[in-house]
Amino acid sequence: MSTVKATRPLGPASRPRRRIKPVKIASFTALLLTTFLMLLPLFFMVSTSLKSKREMLKFPPTFLPESWAWSNYTDIFETLQFGTLYKNSLIIAGFSVFGTLLSSALVAYGFARYRGRGNNFWFILLLSTMMLPYPAIMIPQFVLFSKMQWIDTFLPLIVPAFFGSAYNIFLLRQFFSTLPEELFDAGRMDGCGELRMWRTIALPLSAPALATVAIFAFIYSWNDLLTPVLYLSSSDKFTLPVGMASLTSSRFRIPPWHLLMVASVLAMVPIVTLFAIAQKQFVEGIVLTGIK
Repeated sequence: MSTVKATRPLGPASRPRRRIKPVKIASFTALLLTTFLMLLPLFFMVSTSLKSKREMLKFPPTFLPESWAWSNYTDIFETLQFGTLYKNSLIIAGFSVFGTLLSSALVAYGFARYRGRGNNFWFILLLSTMMLPYPAIMIPQFVLFSKMQWIDTFLPLIVPAFFGSAYNIFLLRQFFSTLPEELFDAGRMDGCGELRMWRTIALPLSAPALATVAIFAFIYSWNDLLTPVLYLSSSDKFTLPVGMASLTSSRFRIPPWHLLMVASVLAMVPIVTLFAIAQKQFVEGIVLTGIK
């Protein structure tokens, strides 16, 4: 009588153990350390925003607040016209993003889809404007806007965005150039004009690139300090960076750094929110446009 030996499945103990290579451990450790160092300033900003004024001046500084001063987040509205500053910055940044997307996308579409005489010359000439520093055009621009009586209004901060940006035009042109020509040939056969093809074909297919440009334009306008200082003089028209800078002025014997950190945390909210909403399109746009 023959006997059949039952075969048992291999248990965890009998499976060969996978050895983790030292290179992977070192890479993971370096990545973890870099992440910690990158997040450390953010942590101290949030931690300082919750400290009292007395504790803020304490040396050595405490890692966490001894008493959590949540009232700092209401005191900032009494110390500054924080709601007005926030609203002004949102208005300027919103119109700047709209103007940048509209003008840059239209110009980039022209450079990408048309192959006329001198096309490359005009495109290189446009890119060469990126080498001009802002202080070089600051005075002529101020004189121009002064003669137009735009000083102490939002117009000098918004209108230039409707004339495009060489950097954003370059990014969008790179993306428009990758769109298949067959789509536009089909549009022409259906009787679409160029402006309609730009609106109904090019723009809907360019969401990643447009999201990238929108985020860049918003961050630039939101953090801009020099232009509002140059053109705005009424306190009810100041933007958030101008109001935050006033916290370090001689008006305070000791600058209220804890309130400045509160303002910094609140100023970061729109950028983080925008990035969280458009994160997928932003990363895809970075890859497709080849930004490094």
